[in-house]
Amino acid sequence: MKKNLIVLEICLLTFLPFALFGQDTSEIKHSFFIAGPQFTGIIGEAGEEIWDSGKPKARDGYVLENGNILICWADEAKEFDSKKEIIFSYKRAEESMELGTAVRLENGNTMITESGTEPRIVEVDTKGEVVKSIPLVPKTDNIHMQTRMARKLENGNYLVPHLLAFAVKEYTPEGKIVNSFSTDFEDFGGREAKTWPFTAIRLESGNTLVTLTNGNRVVELDSDGNIVWMISNSDFEGDPLADPCGAQRLPNDNTVIASYGQKEGVKLFEVDRDKNIVWSYSGHNVHHFQILTTNGKPLKGTPLK
Repeated sequence: MKKNLIVLEICLLTFLPFALFGQDTSEIKHSFFIAGPQFTGIIGEAGEEIWDSGKPKARDGYVLENGNILICWADEAKEFDSKKEIIFSYKRAEESMELGTAVRLENGNTMITESGTEPRIVEVDTKGEVVKSIPLVPKTDNIHMQTRMARKLENGNYLVPHLLAFAVKEYTPEGKIVNSFSTDFEDFGGREAKTWPFTAIRLESGNTLVTLTNGNRVVELDSDGNIVWMISNSDFEGDPLADPCGAQRLPNDNTVIASYGQKEGVKLFEVDRDKNIVWSYSGHNVHHFQILTTNGKPLKGTPLK
């Protein structure tokens, strides 16, 4: 099937000469989208900047199946086409609000989180009009710390991490909470460990991958909220986990993590199930990201849900 991923095609053309001259494909190389404080755009497999949005400090973003790029900042969300023209935009409802995530849904709408005095998830149509609003219960008036990377599930519900509530909650489209995972694990030191949930991803297995920001841990939880896999700095040399924010489970079952708080060294790294770091990036700081290619090939499967 012909792919219409313009940005990915650029990546593949960029790295074709390396393949022709005997590139060692045993070495992992990724291209990826970054939503970060210094740079928001696309990084190639050699670490070069392929595409720059021109506006840093984004919180979320994706290269869509049609090759367009959807980006969420605190004040607005925009979709850019291949000519960098804006074809979709949405601004926060109130000046005091903060947008936290923007995800394109299968029906063409865009799901956006708005933190504020009345925190909510909105679904927005292609014209930027709100067609659905789901109230959230973050249990704090601290707008910046109410929620982050929410996702819509296949059953139509919404998976939402609430930082200061130490909980990942599942909401129905009517706003009813039908499930909740606590992240203030006693074994880690309870709430004093600041294991605030930031990104929550429902995996194909039914488990949930959660990054625990200031707690410097990443956990995979089963359907009862029990930890079935975890990494912390005790598993590595050099303490690569510093305020882990974004995460992505790859089709090969490896996990890529954004270490947002790193001032120097590794900012993004891939770890396998045996807790070996198999790839890393040490350039711009990364809040959220999307792996696009591996060794010149577009990533297969559905990396985020």
